[in-house]
Amino acid sequence: MNQNEIKRLRTQSVLKELIPEALATLEDELLKGLCVTDVECKKGRYDAFVYLDKMAFDEKEQNYILSHLKRITKHLQNHCMAAEGWYKAPNFHFKFDDRLEYQNRMDKLFDKISKELSKNG
Repeated sequence: MNQNEIKRLRTQSVLKELIPEALATLEDELLKGLCVTDVECKKGRYDAFVYLDKMAFDEKEQNYILSHLKRITKHLQNHCMAAEGWYKAPNFHFKFDDRLEYQNRMDKLFDKISKELSKNG
């Protein structure tokens, strides 16, 4: 692992802590309670993809959340820069995390397969 990779991983880890902290300072209850599941910085750390937990949000709430997060991106960047003493913060791109949903579907399929195999075998 080279020096740039270590810096990128460190930045991801710091952002994973700072973004929820910044969201907690907001007045909007939907945004205040968001759970950041992962942060992935691209090479060069100019862009950070922030993955959010879907929890029990429907499509309309998800669209509302994403549109409001775009509006407050500058506030989140300023919070991160002030907390870490950075000169520049990455551009945030917010997405809802489908990985947990996908993993649950896969687990159900494997359970179904194992039940079928135990029945037949």
